[in-house]
Amino acid sequence: MTINKTTEDSKLTIALEGRLDTVTAPELEAALKDSLSGVTDLVFDLSALEYISSAGLRVLLSAQKTMNKQGSMVVRGANEDLMEIFDVTGFVDILNIE
Repeated sequence: MTINKTTEDSKLTIALEGRLDTVTAPELEAALKDSLSGVTDLVFDLSALEYISSAGLRVLLSAQKTMNKQGSMVVRGANEDLMEIFDVTGFVDILNIE
């Protein structure tokens, strides 16, 4: 998985490419831990993400909980397969998905 971070003032955009699973989720978790200080607007661009596992969902949920305290979080670009996973797991009701 590739993680591309773009910061603009207090807005952080994280574009994910590849697979977010048990192997790559800790990498994203570490990247978030180092990057969320002072961020009020977090955007996940999933347009190049092929797959997300429960471990990946846990990282997104953790990021959402953090951002609930300090700003907002949006998930963009989820393909049909990812949307089905978000729907089945109930994450469509938890995450702000555009």
